[in-house]
Amino acid sequence: MLTVFLNLTAVVMLMLIQPTPVVAIGGDCGNGDVTMLASPQVAVAGGRVRVLAASDTGPIGDLSVLDPEGRPVAGAIERRDGPPWSATVTLTLGPGLHRVEVTRDGRVVGCDTIAVAPADGQPRTAAAHRALGAWDRGSEALYAAWIEHLFDAPPEQALAFDTLQEALRDPARNLLYDHLGLGEDDDGRGLGAPPDCADLPYVLRAYFGWKTDLPLGLRPCGRGTAVRPPTCGAVETMAPAGTTDPRGWYQRVAHRVMNLVHSGSARTALDDDATDFYPVALTRGALRPGTIYADPYGHTLLIVQWVPQTPEHGGMLLAVDAQPDNSVARKRFWEGTFLFADDVPSAGPGFKAFRPLVPDGRGGVAPLSNATLADDPRFTPYSAEQATLSRDEFYARIGRLINPQGLRPVQAYAETLAALVEQLETRVDSVQRGEEYVQTHPRAPIPMPEGRRIFETIGPWEDYATPSRDLRLLIAMRVLLDLPERLERYPDLFVLDDLAPAEARAIVEQEHARAIQQRTITYERSDGSPQELTVAELLARRPALEMAYNPNDCIEVRWGASPGREEHATCRRTAPPEQRARMQTYREWFRDGRRPAR
Repeated sequence: MLTVFLNLTAVVMLMLIQPTPVVAIGGDCGNGDVTMLASPQVAVAGGRVRVLAASDTGPIGDLSVLDPEGRPVAGAIERRDGPPWSATVTLTLGPGLHRVEVTRDGRVVGCDTIAVAPADGQPRTAAAHRALGAWDRGSEALYAAWIEHLFDAPPEQALAFDTLQEALRDPARNLLYDHLGLGEDDDGRGLGAPPDCADLPYVLRAYFGWKTDLPLGLRPCGRGTAVRPPTCGAVETMAPAGTTDPRGWYQRVAHRVMNLVHSGSARTALDDDATDFYPVALTRGALRPGTIYADPYGHTLLIVQWVPQTPEHGGMLLAVDAQPDNSVARKRFWEGTFLFADDVPSAGPGFKAFRPLVPDGRGGVAPLSNATLADDPRFTPYSAEQATLSRDEFYARIGRLINPQGLRPVQAYAETLAALVEQLETRVDSVQRGEEYVQTHPRAPIPMPEGRRIFETIGPWEDYATPSRDLRLLIAMRVLLDLPERLERYPDLFVLDDLAPAEARAIVEQEHARAIQQRTITYERSDGSPQELTVAELLARRPALEMAYNPNDCIEVRWGASPGREEHATCRRTAPPEQRARMQTYREWFRDGRRPAR
């Protein structure tokens, strides 16, 4: 059955504004293959109207909008591959009831209406919120399509924002910008505080629910112990339905997320029912935009786009994450950003979806259990298969999804090197932010937490120190260096043509020696001068980078410069000796690429 998101309240408003009776839609609307959402909630003649159509079953097909006389309205259509498949069209419409229709192979697979009020000079007001909504197959498809559009950019382009609000306040990105007609996105005040990595999925889910009358479920969770993952309490459900203050509702929910969510919220055990997320299968259909990735050490990413493999380029699985300094950036899936381990008893890592909320039969909503989700056709099925995979098996499975045709050795190396350079370039910005903070707050060094709390704390250390990011960077460097050996050990993961594994390894080792001398990054030294470093130099500095996460050190030290070198001559600051001594005792965590146990 077609999920109706084109607001019936707008139809009612149209009836009140003009005496012409509203005529019911005629014709068959298919079997609900396509779900549609029109924005804004109250359309006004002459204003911009956007229609988003999404489907789990196949490409959208022909999307058309007909005016009250049955004539097509012209508009450029933007399509995206799936699943879910989606299409958007932006239009300027006259007053009256318009029909939206999707056809495939001459058959209507979805239709609905948009009621457009006359441009009579009356101020716009948001339509009254509908009754309590519930998540279903159609709304999940729309949510995925909205996420993909929000973070869309050419795959070769670096995509980053100083805060999430920067993306949400961009009407070209955010298909739900000013959807309620309240000017609710005009300034940052209505969008709450910038989220960190754990908060980001919740804030985006709450934002989509705010605009479309869908509930959010939230549980208080512990952080787990050295021998068991976090566990959570009873679910708290929050829905915008019936509120007289929609902007205030979102602000309250965003504030609640900030106070309640932390790194343990997504690291729950894969077989636990009392969770906000549940694990899904490692298939292209299950790993859709909006799915999260929880790594075993507390970092969370959100899938935003799949880039298909072509004869010229490898495929990509792209995700975004938020950092403690409030920035949000897009990253590709690879072993340096998506950490996976099968021997961390304090976490249930892997890809997970939001646990959906459905009617509970008592006028409210409740989350579904894992057993129900295993067979419910409305949602991505529950699967605990990630619990059965070793680290190598996990990466091999995802690698085959990203590049189903396989990669030739040199191409695989080039993709890995490109991913490492992207990670290094992201670190340039992170370290620079810390440097700017310290230079503008010079009175006292930033306090350094003790022990494993260097990875989990609050305040300026959390915002500007980079222990978690540097740990991932050091792991990423090891992945690049180990690739030639992996070629020989797992030749079935690559397209070797007629090469023997040992020959392929030798070719990649030769390419590695050449390429790391050519790829570079540039950072700004303490005196403002640029410093270029090759990847080869940075790989040689791995031991120094094991102790480069402290923002109290000068920026040269944070990039591994040694005393006595010309590069180090502009250094004007070092961390207190007591902090450096403790960093030395923590060094093995970074050398071994493992977070300490709780």
